[in-house]
Amino acid sequence: MNPRRKRITKFMTEKKDLSDIHFNSWVDRILPVGWKPYARLARLDRPVGTWLTLLPCVAALVQASNGAPDILRLGVFSLGALIMRSAGSTANDIADRNFDAHVERTRFRPLASGALKVKQALAFLFFELLLAASLLIFLNPLSRWLAVGLVPVVLIYPLCKRFTYWPQVPLGMAFNWGMLMAWSDTNGMVPAGAIAMWLGAVCWQVGYDSFYAYADIADDAKLKLKSTALLFSDKGRQWIGSFYAATIALWTFGGIHLHMSTAYFMLIFLISLHFFWQIKTFSIHQPTQSLNLFRANVLVGLLLLLATISGSF
Repeated sequence: MNPRRKRITKFMTEKKDLSDIHFNSWVDRILPVGWKPYARLARLDRPVGTWLTLLPCVAALVQASNGAPDILRLGVFSLGALIMRSAGSTANDIADRNFDAHVERTRFRPLASGALKVKQALAFLFFELLLAASLLIFLNPLSRWLAVGLVPVVLIYPLCKRFTYWPQVPLGMAFNWGMLMAWSDTNGMVPAGAIAMWLGAVCWQVGYDSFYAYADIADDAKLKLKSTALLFSDKGRQWIGSFYAATIALWTFGGIHLHMSTAYFMLIFLISLHFFWQIKTFSIHQPTQSLNLFRANVLVGLLLLLATISGSF
């Protein structure tokens, strides 16, 4: 057995049901039977990813508009975050349908369980992309081109686990692309400080999505898939801590260049304390805890948004 795989088998000791599909959510209570698998495919029953996409984007809108984003633009970008996160999830499930049935966390997803067929998922993905494209009429030309540039990243990401240990990097680029578009649409340009904020968000996502990957580490090893969790192995604290440190450095650099006030830096310091707590709490032995740490990053997104609001005055 590969030495890395031996270590992984040794570390994964917790035995709990990690399924991310729960059949008692609002989807089951409210939606018609035929809609339920599509809602789950779009992750509407699991909004954490949407919040993690939306909050940095809104923070960028706040920074780009000096604390007062336009209501229409705020609505367009909020819808865009919801739709593109859903489209990315759909593309991911289509690509991973043959693996998901063998992974404890994903075995009940619509394609893995047979609740939907591939043709249905592809039609739904086309519908999602059409919805996203319809929002382009509200954006300026530079932002439209940036949006077009995002599509290949969204579609390529699901295949990355087959050939690189760093699928979280394109995922972080795609999830946070709206930050760049927020600046381009508000000001017609993307300054260095905004790029630093985006790079910080990418590092942040590599960190918190590695927690997510640790929940699947044993199954991914069996299926010969790749992720940062498999690469980091028992050095997860050091690696994730390094990415979180880079996040704080880049957000501090961005704040300086975007002329944020003292309140912004105080809240960035608070985020650094929260990161420290995450690293101290993390254990490779407890996949359920890893999922909880992933979800805890919604608070980081809220603190970042609050930092940009308070730092703009």
